[in-house]
Amino acid sequence: MGPPEKMLLHGLLSVIQKLKGSTELELRVVLLGLDNAGKTTLLKCLASEDVNTITPTQVSLNKTSPYLYNYTVYDIDSADKKRFEETGLELSELIDEENLTGDPILIFANKQDLGTASLASEIAEGLNLHTYRDRVWQIQACSALTGEGVQDGMNWICNNLVK
Repeated sequence: MGPPEKMLLHGLLSVIQKLKGSTELELRVVLLGLDNAGKTTLLKCLASEDVNTITPTQVSLNKTSPYLYNYTVYDIDSADKKRFEETGLELSELIDEENLTGDPILIFANKQDLGTASLASEIAEGLNLHTYRDRVWQIQACSALTGEGVQDGMNWICNNLVK
């Protein structure tokens, strides 16, 4: 992860800490999703940076990297129906990881500002999220571009932090 991504991730943690009212809170949060899901835009939105100038990022996570985190935020491009199956497989693999059992997961159904976006409830049903009973999860409709729904997701994170 290069310096811009580290700064943005630090921004995500700062937002959570401010919302939770503690700068001493140790958080281990990872933001995952397929390419072009809007992860960088989401991070820039959270850091109150300009979301109109996005440079595609090329960050590769080692398969063991998720074990370093206790909270997962997964970003889905709600308008890219052709990749829902791929998204579902990756998300299922992530959720089924033995070392992540019980960890909360927030799923952002991003790009809701696009007319072709699927509803968050349709995505949740298509991904069979109701079958995951070993953890709390939330799917939150949002648009990282406009900021709509992002704060609601952050509030959910604050209310469901791992103690």
